[in-house]
Amino acid sequence: MLPPQDTSRIIEMAWEDRTPFEAIEHLYGLSESNVIKLMRLALKPNSFKLWRSRVSGRKTKHLKLRPLGIDRGYCPTQYKPRQKK
Repeated sequence: MLPPQDTSRIIEMAWEDRTPFEAIEHLYGLSESNVIKLMRLALKPNSFKLWRSRVSGRKTKHLKLRPLGIDRGYCPTQYKPRQKK
């Protein structure tokens, strides 16, 4: 069983277009099929269907299918430093 913060991060990574399943496996040890099982359990049925249709066939979710030149998992501006209040 994964800690809640890891489960949350895996779900976030699975939704991201440019984060490949291989990155999730490298960081958390979950194969693509295990990520699918986790998503099925964690998401509502309609959310799971939406996610599956979104990632099925998406070239950026698999390192071997990515076009040459895409060597990062996210856009450089995606994670901006948070300002302290």
